[in-house]
Amino acid sequence: MTRMLFGVALMALVIPGSLQAQEDGDEQAVTAAVMDYVDAIYNVQPELIDRSVALDLVKRGYWRQDTDSDYREFPMNFDQLRSLSEQWNADGHLDASTAVKEVVVFDILDKTASAKLVADWGIDYMQLAKVDGRWMIKNILWQSTPPE
Repeated sequence: MTRMLFGVALMALVIPGSLQAQEDGDEQAVTAAVMDYVDAIYNVQPELIDRSVALDLVKRGYWRQDTDSDYREFPMNFDQLRSLSEQWNADGHLDASTAVKEVVVFDILDKTASAKLVADWGIDYMQLAKVDGRWMIKNILWQSTPPE
């Protein structure tokens, strides 16, 4: 009986540490997927889209030219995003080393996660799924940076 209680107590100490390590690894992997996405666009590296974004991506954005104009809706699929990553900063109009890229991971479950990216173009809310052991961006809803 003592041996069994010792075993249960030992498992109670070991399992939470293992789960925390797994959660930490997942948080790093979710953050890495979001960083691949933003770095692909800033650094003109479409191959980063290939490794971080699911082929069945659904992306919808609300963009406006300036604070006096109305928002326009922009739906986008994987191929359009990949093409955008090949062009958006091709002329180097933005210094990728100083560009805004802030990632907040909101929630991670065993199969799904959610995160927020603040970038030079605005704010992206992302839903990710763990596909074959890898976190992939499945859905993005974004908008231009709101007026102050």
